[in-house]
Amino acid sequence: MVDYYPPWGFYFKVVFNTISADTNDVRFQSVSGLSVEYDYESYKEGGENRFEHKLPVRTKYADLVLKRGMLLDSSVIKWFLDAFNNRIFKPATISVNLMNEKSEPLRSWNVVDAIPKKWLVSDLNASENGIVIETMELTYRYFTIQ
Repeated sequence: MVDYYPPWGFYFKVVFNTISADTNDVRFQSVSGLSVEYDYESYKEGGENRFEHKLPVRTKYADLVLKRGMLLDSSVIKWFLDAFNNRIFKPATISVNLMNEKSEPLRSWNVVDAIPKKWLVSDLNASENGIVIETMELTYRYFTIQ
């Protein structure tokens, strides 16, 4: 019997389903923001002074943050700039796929109705020799797990 070992977190790809089919647009250095939590509302019951009831109201999802080395020609960046320059917001479904050693998805997070929120390029510094990193922040409605 083989013991279970959790998967490695370094082999993944991010697919912008309707935005880009370019293989360069799936490669990212890091992905963060795949989290969900409940907002709670407190309810004070008359005569009960030991505690307050906390009732779940709605779920809220963190913003999705993607980082990668800057690409000079990218459909994803064109989609971002369309939102920032022309105020054209075209929601997209994004799949974050954790891969196994055979390049097959182990788990997929499907981020629904994502739109650009922030685009950031790392500092340009002549005294350092690092690559230029672009950070993309997206807001979305919810995600599902497959």
